[in-house]
Amino acid sequence: MSWTANSYFVTVAILFLWRVQEIAEACSCSPAHPQQAFCNSDVVIRARLVGQEEVDAGNDVYGNPIKRIKYGIKQIKMFKGPDQDIEAIFTAPSSAQCGVTLETSGKEYLITGKLEADGTVHVTLCNFIMAWESTSATQKKSLTQHYAMGCDCRITRCTSVPCAISGPAECLWLDWVIERTVNGQQAQHFACIKRSDDSCAWYRGAAPPKREFLDIADP
Repeated sequence: MSWTANSYFVTVAILFLWRVQEIAEACSCSPAHPQQAFCNSDVVIRARLVGQEEVDAGNDVYGNPIKRIKYGIKQIKMFKGPDQDIEAIFTAPSSAQCGVTLETSGKEYLITGKLEADGTVHVTLCNFIMAWESTSATQKKSLTQHYAMGCDCRITRCTSVPCAISGPAECLWLDWVIERTVNGQQAQHFACIKRSDDSCAWYRGAAPPKREFLDIADP
């Protein structure tokens, strides 16, 4: 085999590995508290899925066609986003490409996503997407009242003890170390709110008035 042919195959192999690495990195994301997902997303809506189809989305940098799954939706409520109804969301066609698989038989979801320059909304496995029926009463309330009040705060996820915050404007998220799930008590029932002294603390909207805020070490 000639040197030219060897060089060609080496180049193809490198390009392939780059693409695999790009896909892996695209799906590399840490779990986010629902409030973090709200604050970091361009669009947050409650919607009913009404259809699904595969569509063309142009070509990638190598000239290969790009496919996307288009989910038709009926927007029920917008918690954050542009001044028009969202009628569809787009995602990659497989989980290997960070694509999201959703039920289209009229199921309702809480959806967070990215608003692209062309006005379309894209979602990935890194976005917070949950069946609406599975959201807690506190999460529903916080979408309209509390989450936005803490977007200047930082939620720090504790993955192993010991762990601590680095400043007063942080809330320590302990669900994983306490319950071994990221959908624990703090995710379901608390929001990290900035107080009048610019410190941040966990707030439980459904708690009795005398015990609304929790100290850092409480949950």
